[in-house]
Amino acid sequence: MKKTLKEDIRSHCAVNYGVEIFGDRWSLLIIRDIVFVGKKTYGDFLKSEEGIATNVLASRLAFLEEQGVLSKAPNPNDKRKDFYTLTEKGLDLIPVVISIVLWSAKHDSQSYVRHHEDLIARLSQNPMQASEEVKALVRNGGCIFPENGN
Repeated sequence: MKKTLKEDIRSHCAVNYGVEIFGDRWSLLIIRDIVFVGKKTYGDFLKSEEGIATNVLASRLAFLEEQGVLSKAPNPNDKRKDFYTLTEKGLDLIPVVISIVLWSAKHDSQSYVRHHEDLIARLSQNPMQASEEVKALVRNGGCIFPENGN
């Protein structure tokens, strides 16, 4: 039997609430894949280099949809597949993802994002403005690196 959110939340401390909704590794990587490379389907997410297990992916997608972070709609070209997109609640996580990217670029000497100095400079200069621009891009079906996507 599925627990409701109220039963699952250990406390309503602002940090705890965020961690329980989007703080696990796989949820953030799904959000990353949508924002950065425009992934939309279960199969797309399954191909990520981190190697998520099929059952974990299905569980995370369902949980993020249940929490209102993702929405799911049938692929107009192939009704057997669903497209996942960020809801407004999910789009509001973009500043969090950008902060993680900037932190990683600073502290991980092997971070892929270090190869994109122009992006890091743009995000660092005005993170809130950049977040709003990325939100608009993703809201309209785009992503940061469309050439790396599908």
